[in-house]
Amino acid sequence: MTALDRLAATIESRRGADPETSWTAKLLAKGPEKCAEKFGEEAVEAIIEAVRNDRARLTAEAADVLYHLLVMLAARDVRLADVLAELERREGTSGIAEKAAR
Repeated sequence: MTALDRLAATIESRRGADPETSWTAKLLAKGPEKCAEKFGEEAVEAIIEAVRNDRARLTAEAADVLYHLLVMLAARDVRLADVLAELERREGTSGIAEKAAR
């Protein structure tokens, strides 16, 4: 089990937790739109650190992006396994060809 698998499992286990004791439960209780907004905020912060060329801060922000992506997916009942299966389906396909097929 990878760190992302463990994180996704932890997020899922917090779905019904008390929002007063779990940040994940608090985010999920606010609904999918708020989870998406938080993901967007974290993505922007990662972009800023990439532009600044601050490797340590970018690493930290990238971890936040992955966490908030998984929370957003959970809020819409999309499993990490489904996302990984989609990546596997695309494996070996040129990004240009994949985009053209959409």
